[in-house]
This record gives sequence, structure tokens and C-alpha cells, in this order.
Amino acid sequence: LLGPVSIADYLQREALLQRQEDGSLIASRDARWAGSLAADIDQQLLLQLSSQLNSQRLALAPAAPGFTPQVQILMSIARLDSGPHRPAVLEAQWRLMGKNGELLDGRLVRLEQAHSGTIADQVHAQSTLMRQLVEQVASAVKAHDGEIPAIGERAPKKAPVTTPKKE
Repeated sequence: LLGPVSIADYLQREALLQRQEDGSLIASRDARWAGSLAADIDQQLLLQLSSQLNSQRLALAPAAPGFTPQVQILMSIARLDSGPHRPAVLEAQWRLMGKNGELLDGRLVRLEQAHSGTIADQVHAQSTLMRQLVEQVASAVKAHDGEIPAIGERAPKKAPVTTPKKE
């Protein structure tokens, strides 16, 4: 189960924000996100984790009734931005929780990626940072796979219920 994933308030807007030399943020006049950044981040994290773990058994929180997660990944993204003359930076925290709510692993993460300064390259650099974050989380899940049944496999099918015939 992935989530909840919380995103810093300043990222929850349509405009792509540009980090300036003095550290301030200015909304770009030339660039906007194609949709809701928060929803897009959730979906991209889910797709990338699914690929990294070679599993289709992932879901976004809140889970559908009847879904019992073997692990839950809690994530908070405090910073994801860049600027024409500033590197892309991702600051996040993730925690891997076991089936019974115990903390299996967790990290505070600060990643940087250089870029050429164009909007397209900045977005590419931010995407690279998100992939690096997913790789860290997937590695932690894999490291605990002895404690997590059937990572990358389908759940075993239950034997069919049979009723005895009356004679």
C-alpha cells in the first residue's frame, strides 16, 4: 500500500515554481504542470514502484475494502523544485511499515540533480530525482522481502470449497 503521500503545500499549484538565486520561489510565466502535481506524483510513484518490484499488487491509499497490505509505504515530499541556475532538489521522508504497523525501515532523503537550465531539462532532472527516490524505497522493500510474503508473485489461490454429497 502506497500512501498516504503528502506533498508540500507550495507544490500544490498549477504553475511550475522556479527557485531563484536568493532561495525564493517565483511561479513560471511560461510553464505549468499538465495536471495536479500531487495526483501525478502518486500515480508515478505507484507505476515506478510496480516496475521496480515487478509486482502488480500495489495500491494507493486509501485501499479498497478487502485489500490487506503486507507493507505500507508512507511518504512526505517537503521539496521538489529547481531554477534556471539552481539544481533540482528533492527532500522527502519515507517509512516502510510492516503488516502489524511496525517500522521496518525509513529514511530522510535529500537528492540533487544538475541540469542545463531550460524548463524541459529542469523537469527531466526532477523526474530523475523521483526515480532515485523510488529506487531507494524499492530496495528497502526487497531487503525486507523475507518478512513480506510473495513480493513480485501472485497470492496463492485458495483451494475450492467443496461440500460433501448426501448419500
